[in-house]
Amino acid sequence: MTTPQLYTIVALCVYALAMALIGCISYGKSKTLDGFLIGGRNIGAWVTAFAYGTTYFSAVVFVGYAGQHGWNIGIGAIWIGIGNAVLGCLLSWLLFANRTRKMTKKLNARTMPDYFEKRYNSKGLKILAAVIIFVFLVPYSAAVYKGLGSLFSAVFPSVETWVWMLIIACLTAVYLVAGGYIATAYTDLIQGIVMIVGVICLIVAVLKHDAVGGLSGLVQNLAAFESLPNDPNPTTGSQLTNIFGGSSFKFLCFNIMLTSFGTWGLPQMIGKFYAIKDTAAIKRGTIISTIFCTIIGCGAYLIGSTSRLILGGQLPEGGIDSIIPTVLMEVLGGGTLGIILLAIIMILLLSASMSTLEAVVLTSASAVAVDLIPAVSKKQPKPESQMLLTRLLCLAFVACSFIFATQNIPIIVSLMSFSWGVVSGCFIGPYIWGLFSKKITKIGAFAGVLSGLLTVGGATLVISLNSGFSAAAAKSPEMGVAAMAVSFVIVPLVSALTKNKKSDTKRVEEIFECYKED
Repeated sequence: MTTPQLYTIVALCVYALAMALIGCISYGKSKTLDGFLIGGRNIGAWVTAFAYGTTYFSAVVFVGYAGQHGWNIGIGAIWIGIGNAVLGCLLSWLLFANRTRKMTKKLNARTMPDYFEKRYNSKGLKILAAVIIFVFLVPYSAAVYKGLGSLFSAVFPSVETWVWMLIIACLTAVYLVAGGYIATAYTDLIQGIVMIVGVICLIVAVLKHDAVGGLSGLVQNLAAFESLPNDPNPTTGSQLTNIFGGSSFKFLCFNIMLTSFGTWGLPQMIGKFYAIKDTAAIKRGTIISTIFCTIIGCGAYLIGSTSRLILGGQLPEGGIDSIIPTVLMEVLGGGTLGIILLAIIMILLLSASMSTLEAVVLTSASAVAVDLIPAVSKKQPKPESQMLLTRLLCLAFVACSFIFATQNIPIIVSLMSFSWGVVSGCFIGPYIWGLFSKKITKIGAFAGVLSGLLTVGGATLVISLNSGFSAAAAKSPEMGVAAMAVSFVIVPLVSALTKNKKSDTKRVEEIFECYKED
């Protein structure tokens, strides 16, 4: 065993013990559904802010997106991180956090499907939403496993990727099943601190590399860059230093919109607003979360933009997904300090992935146990039965995602964009309009969900028949953005052409009274 491997294993063991301990401590506070799913609606600003940020960014952001876009686009890719911080985080908190907290508390809604049922008085909408969540979040979760597994394989080449994915799955399952949302929220706080320290260390390390030469050297060296003759993705120095992405401007814009506005409709992100305790915590959480996302998002894409210089323009054997792992080994592979930093970075990427995994797993398991089964069952399950079922489904979802990730699907990172676009495209319209307008009808909400699903599904079918599914997956950012736009427009349009029953109108008026309360 090499020294880097030894340091990394020691760091992983310490980290795993800490996560398991938090899960055990949180067990006593998660014996009710409210405690297990939303922490009793009593989570503070720092914990919620870090939970939001760490759920936002996983290892796929570093290994997949930052590596791919930094390599192909260059410095302009940093706009994705800026968009994520401003649009995906700051604007989301300012517009939706307080309204979501107040309305879900008024409705006693614990999940997105639960919110849809009680806001629109529709069990059918609840069932549809629960099915969409469970089906489409499996590949999302699998992409996270895949990204992290490939990274650990770069440090431990003799160990199969599936072994690392299995270890990650088991560790996530232990503290999530034991402690529910409270355990995930407090582990997210620790994971967030690790992520900030790791990203700052990595930024310093890559900028100090001889091939980069600091921030000024980065721009100068990229401007002078020339692709190798055998480069499968040749580019120019002017492309890599173009602040607006050059020829990739359109592609850049779609990725900013998908990864930023997409958070507005993702249940695992919105769920953080259900749990925060009060308005004062939201004001603090907005600032904390935005700073966190700025550091992590912009830092990841800045690191990605240095990759061509550090690797001498030579794409690694593993392709795009191997760029960041290879950069890590090149920058941090030598010297005691470098080895220690490598261990920290590995924990950073493990933290980023596990925080996303736990949020996705909890969202998906609750969609079935709390939303789907009670909606289709003649007998309402007892709270104790729902608790047990939710814990078991957390295990089942972890297992399904692990199995899916081990199938060696080459477009799995594209599938993450696909899943992100489908889920957010279906929910963004009914969720946002339901918070702000009393005039939105049940039919309008249904139309929003179905239009988002049909937009992605129809485009995928047409492109797949003509060019294959791989080509459709490559177009996932455009399809996701289109689905979100269509859903957002269709909901008020269909609502204007339909009417609620008088009883529903009165019920909605009572619901909106929540904004006068605190």
